[in-house]
Amino acid sequence: MRRVVARFEIPYRQLLAADGRLVDGSAPVEHPAAALRTRLHAMLRARLFDARAVALQRAGQLGTYASALGQEAVAVGVAAAMADDDVLVPSFREHGAQLWRGVRMRELFLYWGGDERGCDYEGPREDLPVCIPVGSQAPHAAGVALAFQLRGEARAAVCLLGDGATSKGDFYEALNVAGVWRLPVVYVVTNNAWAISVPRRAQSAAETLAQKAIAAGVPGEQVDGNDVLAVEQVVREALARAREGNGPTLVEALTYRLADHTTSDDARRYRDESEIAAHRAEDPIERLRRHLETTGALAADELAAFEAACREEVEREARAYLATPPQPAASIFDSVYARWPEALEAQRIACVARAAPDA
Repeated sequence: MRRVVARFEIPYRQLLAADGRLVDGSAPVEHPAAALRTRLHAMLRARLFDARAVALQRAGQLGTYASALGQEAVAVGVAAAMADDDVLVPSFREHGAQLWRGVRMRELFLYWGGDERGCDYEGPREDLPVCIPVGSQAPHAAGVALAFQLRGEARAAVCLLGDGATSKGDFYEALNVAGVWRLPVVYVVTNNAWAISVPRRAQSAAETLAQKAIAAGVPGEQVDGNDVLAVEQVVREALARAREGNGPTLVEALTYRLADHTTSDDARRYRDESEIAAHRAEDPIERLRRHLETTGALAADELAAFEAACREEVEREARAYLATPPQPAASIFDSVYARWPEALEAQRIACVARAAPDA
């Protein structure tokens, strides 16, 4: 005998088409015009920060940097959906979300400049710092969510990670335990089509990445990752379920990495310019701008005025970063051990002595 014991499906969400018009069947946008402009401004602000960071790196004033060009809607949409007391667990391309949540540009510059003080945010004190090891933040998010659950707090963790991270054991293990324990966590996979130089088609035979939630007993959904309003809507609904005790959700946001993987990469070695050009038409900033202009919610000169003000902010923050005195060499020993091993204590004393003015 053979019978079907279970069936599954993966829904897909989109509100705005690439030309800014509502897709067929979509209800009118719920946000007031001012809130829509705020989301447009946030994406533009993230892009201008991004461009300045790349310029600083090219000038030798910043370390290796990961651009988020073309992916701004995912980060801003996720952050807009979160409550202030939720916790963001980011990867390394989510500065749009971090800026929305109150991280200062100078702090992000410091981080990418190799200064650990860039992780000591004045704003969202409980948000986790940028995570470079691929996928390793997934268990961290499960741990944060478990803490909320044990405390009985109506809060949730949001973990952002890339498509390549879904091939890592860290991701599978975290999603599995989140499903078993019904943890209040939302995993958002930014599927930008490339894991460094490995294309999506070579990473997984799964038709979607969202369906990886099925094996963990977790809801999975795809969303147009270039539609900031759709991203926000999907994540907001997932967060509401999480806070109500209904467990985790996996969201796959479909977008495209327009830039190199990082400033140490040259994507021309493994992809064609024609492919990139095709995806530029999906630009999330242009999409929302067109929608606002079409509906009369954006004055002709407003975006230009905001861009000018934002450029001033970016330059001011860049100057503050460049003017920040470096940490003393001995700071590499701070916050490592409560009680130092004898060999390392000797090294620390020697380092401090060499750094002394009269040494």
